[in-house]
Amino acid sequence: MFSVIIVPDGCRGLEAQHRLEPGHTLRFGRTAPTGSGLALSHPAVACAAGEITATGAFWILTNFSSDQTYLVENPEGAGEHIRVAPGRADAPVPFEFARVRLCAGESGAGCGFDVLAPRHDYLASADSLVGGSRSRGKRAAALLPEGAQAGGTQGERNRREGGIGLPAEGVTGGAAEDRTQGWSFDPFPRPYPLDHTCHYFLVLAALCEASLRGDAAPVPDVVELTERLRPVWPDVSPAAVAWNIDYLRLKLRLRAPDAAESVCEALVRFALRFDLVQEAQLAVLDSGLAHAGAGWESRAGAY
Repeated sequence: MFSVIIVPDGCRGLEAQHRLEPGHTLRFGRTAPTGSGLALSHPAVACAAGEITATGAFWILTNFSSDQTYLVENPEGAGEHIRVAPGRADAPVPFEFARVRLCAGESGAGCGFDVLAPRHDYLASADSLVGGSRSRGKRAAALLPEGAQAGGTQGERNRREGGIGLPAEGVTGGAAEDRTQGWSFDPFPRPYPLDHTCHYFLVLAALCEASLRGDAAPVPDVVELTERLRPVWPDVSPAAVAWNIDYLRLKLRLRAPDAAESVCEALVRFALRFDLVQEAQLAVLDSGLAHAGAGWESRAGAY
């Protein structure tokens, strides 16, 4: 599969694009190799300007220039960009969509190009992506001493032997994913665990809805959130929404926002930055919450 697609300015068809498989390289410049490179017509571009190398699900950029700094912009990142200094080799680019600018202060055609990195690599199972018990078991198995296994009575063995949650030694056999039962704590905790059956997640989803759908609307206030959530939370009130917002601020350990930024805006920025709410999860705003568990967190978020 092609992992990187380079789109020159003025490109009107697939035949003008350059598609790279992992490990392949494309050189670019004003006099790029015929048939195997990207030629740029702008007079400010060096004859041999640099090269792009496809590396799995991302790409790296090398700057051949001795005096020009290249700018790689993320069109979706509201000003997010990286600079590739003169002579820098193999600079990794983390953007799925990127605009490479080769000439400082120039914006005309021929002084840059677009790069797409559409390839997405995932772990073997969807359970691994969300940190499920099976994937956690397989990862944690590597932390256990060789030949050790924890059975269903590990807690009893720990108490009997005065252990503090470490796996018992001298026991063999058992599947890898079952061996983590010997841990009395989660060896791979999530940094920001959210219970999707709680009302606070409804509030967070409603806060992030406009941004995730690509709307330019401002972050809703408490009154707007209350009206948005009423179809799936009939007894919602502004006080309940405000309580959950404050709970989210404490739960996510959010620092006091800047003077020009409200708590709601800070929550949205934080949630989107760490992918705490995804567009597919906005369905909860139409279908309502699933059956909540009996944990303290479910009760706390159900104000």
